[in-house]
Amino acid sequence: TFIHFLFAFLYIYFINNSVFQSNVLGFLVAYVFAYLMQSKYVFEHKVNIEKAVKYFIVQFGALLLAVVTSNIFDLYNSYIRTVIVVILLPLITFVIHKFWTFKEKI
Repeated sequence: TFIHFLFAFLYIYFINNSVFQSNVLGFLVAYVFAYLMQSKYVFEHKVNIEKAVKYFIVQFGALLLAVVTSNIFDLYNSYIRTVIVVILLPLITFVIHKFWTFKEKI
């Protein structure tokens, strides 16, 4: 999340004021970093294309879920909606990654 935020902010400041472009690129940079770090340190797996694709599907789904969740709680202010997303999504994605993305084949 921090890498996405930082990259998006720097992109807006130094390159282009497009929120859409900055967030897409921020998401992609954060995805690569998160996949590499979680593969190595959290799930202790080697990097490979199959897991990278699964990881992308889960993370992209989480991005969509973040938008939907934020809209569901639109009666709350932006800060509370953001906190809900930041707490909920890592829990959901961890479970999916544990039991699908990085599941050992039998």
